[in-house]
Amino acid sequence: MASEHPTPIFRTEADLSRLPASERIRYRLVGAGCRHHANDNIAAYIHKGELDELKAEVEAKMQEVLRALVIDTESDHNTHDTARRVAKMFLTEVFKGRYTAMPDVTEFPNAERLNELMIVGPVKVRSACSHHLCPILGRVWVGVLPNEHSNLIGLSKYARICDWIMSRPQIQEEAVTMLADELAERVKPDGLAIVMEADHFCMHWRGVKDDESMMTNSVMRGAFLKDANLRREFLSLLSKKDAR
Repeated sequence: MASEHPTPIFRTEADLSRLPASERIRYRLVGAGCRHHANDNIAAYIHKGELDELKAEVEAKMQEVLRALVIDTESDHNTHDTARRVAKMFLTEVFKGRYTAMPDVTEFPNAERLNELMIVGPVKVRSACSHHLCPILGRVWVGVLPNEHSNLIGLSKYARICDWIMSRPQIQEEAVTMLADELAERVKPDGLAIVMEADHFCMHWRGVKDDESMMTNSVMRGAFLKDANLRREFLSLLSKKDAR
């Protein structure tokens, strides 16, 4: 039976250097058996300087897209630099969570053995639908029930982690799960709860063009999943915050 992946042709970084940056990065990912879906972080496989190369590559491809759309970017001063702007936006802003490493997050021991419910939010988040690459704009609330062995992180770090996870093309259901996995791994609480509500411009801007619909979903882990009273307390506090 034939192997799923053919025997690699290029084996050394010197060989790989002859390829475009996207092909070099993809070669490393495939060789490591690493998934590289739209919402996966691939920073560990991008070498120094390759992000700039990738930006130039995306710019060239985007210029081809504009040409295929029959837009005269040479005489149209409004779109003359659009390909460069879009490439920069994708790689360093709206999709940066794919291409940059996890931001530094200082963790502190729970010296006072805090074990009461803590809620962070609303944290404003921006993402993009992986189906149409349209914006997703929303808010996230995080509930944490620590134990004496939990790690504590600063308030701003929740926002940084949210931004890193959300700055990728994805669907909201998976984004919230990925955020929960990351926080659970770092904080190690007895319970973790996340609620996200967001506007999806793939509905507002195109398709049904419904400006009123929002999506809300939640992830409950540990004590929040088992204890209905704790879950009720968390959700009731969110509704009081919205009422202000």
